[in-house]
Amino acid sequence: MKAFTNANPKTVAQALTFIADAQKNGKSVAVAGGGSDMLGMMKERLLTPDVLVHLRSIPGLDQVKQEKLGGVTGIAIGGQTTLDALSHHDLVRRQFAVLAEAAGTVATPQIRNVATLAGNVCQRPWCWYYRNGFKCLKNGGNRCFSVDGENEFHAIFGGGPSYIVHPSDTSPALVALDARFTLNGASGRRVVPAAEFFTLPSVNAARENVLKDGEVLESVWIPAPGRAVKSTYHKIMDREAWTHAVVSAAVVLEMENDVCRSARIVLGGVAPIPWRLPDVEKLVAGQRVTPALAAQAGEAAVAGARPLAKNGYKIPLTRAMVTRTLQTLVNA
Repeated sequence: MKAFTNANPKTVAQALTFIADAQKNGKSVAVAGGGSDMLGMMKERLLTPDVLVHLRSIPGLDQVKQEKLGGVTGIAIGGQTTLDALSHHDLVRRQFAVLAEAAGTVATPQIRNVATLAGNVCQRPWCWYYRNGFKCLKNGGNRCFSVDGENEFHAIFGGGPSYIVHPSDTSPALVALDARFTLNGASGRRVVPAAEFFTLPSVNAARENVLKDGEVLESVWIPAPGRAVKSTYHKIMDREAWTHAVVSAAVVLEMENDVCRSARIVLGGVAPIPWRLPDVEKLVAGQRVTPALAAQAGEAAVAGARPLAKNGYKIPLTRAMVTRTLQTLVNA
């Protein structure tokens, strides 16, 4: 591991100053939350920062509190809130079950005790080519080795020129909840809808989101749900722990008696970004979600999928998961 300098700011403003000063002096900078993923990347020399800025040292960035945004009531979650705290927080569990469940599926209890919400949202891909130092599109190269190589866990939607899948469990839940991300950098704060934060490889193959150099994800805001909203997160893995979703679904339904008034359905593990299903949402809105309609929704969920040579199994897996998740949530 390359030698580096630790910076432990006491405020976000001080953190941004540390970042700006390092960049001005020609030094590379990395920003750490819990650091559970970053440490491994530094050991593998995928990241070689001169300065490591630790956001966990800033008081108040790990709070969950009720807060209005633009006059709308909701909750604000500090970016340094741990996944364990998020999964057990009473207000989050009661109002945003999909997020609590998603946070509770990440990795292992030990990781969840240190990993943060911002870190989970902003983590880099876990494609084995990238993580093993291949000069791929994510690592300064000009090709995606998965196209003709090992692609069992790669994208069936939205791929090209890179076919990574976004590794975050909390991100599909946040998109399904219509969350807003507060980003802070040299130009000040800006608020970005979760659905607009993530970017496809066709926009920039080297990046997964709209964070500018020197910006940090400071907090996440989620609008309060209506009384009749149900939500859940369903994750399928290739083993029981310490892994990412092969396929996952974050589902948020607004119900009126047994009729679904509106729906937000977002897939994980199948695309380079959290993959929303607007056509499926329109299909179930205004309808009773019967087993037949749920099966129709599952079929619609895989429309347009383009698997690679070894990941075609994700299509029936996604179809069945969407069908089952809708039925289970409506009957809960």
